[in-house]
Amino acid sequence: MRVVGIDPGLSHTGFGIIDTDERGRLAHVANGTIHTSTKVPFVERLSKIHRELKSVFQEFEPGQMAVEQVFFARNARSALMLGQARGVTLLSAALAGIPVYEYSATEIKKAVCRYGHAGKEQVGDMVKTLLRIDQILSSHAADALAVCICHAHSYRTSEATRRGLSRTSAGMRKLH
Repeated sequence: MRVVGIDPGLSHTGFGIIDTDERGRLAHVANGTIHTSTKVPFVERLSKIHRELKSVFQEFEPGQMAVEQVFFARNARSALMLGQARGVTLLSAALAGIPVYEYSATEIKKAVCRYGHAGKEQVGDMVKTLLRIDQILSSHAADALAVCICHAHSYRTSEATRRGLSRTSAGMRKLH
């Protein structure tokens, strides 16, 4: 199964792609960050995110997408802008026919670090260890890969449950 994970943001949208097999082994395929400039009109920034995600989807052909759930921000304007960037991300997946699953930040951190309150640096280090990555990762790409890892583990568990082999992860939510 090929999974794309997305860390949505208006200025920086991270993406990560992994392959996982029936035994749960993970393999890093690609990662990157889509950058948009504050000097460009808002709608053009959203359009760039869509175009670049469309290109990533076409090149790597993921079968599923995982994304972090919306969180509540103190700054309403920032939350609204993030929500719009996240919406473009979800729409891009829908237009490509890719099913989307979402996870809370705590679920993602637990899946990667076994601790739901792990810091960004700890998550990044564990992502590099679990995927055997030597390169430097942007924090956005590391977060996107962490979402991939979370989904791979949760999806595998839920499939085993469906087949009657173990209990499910209550955290996985498929967006329709």
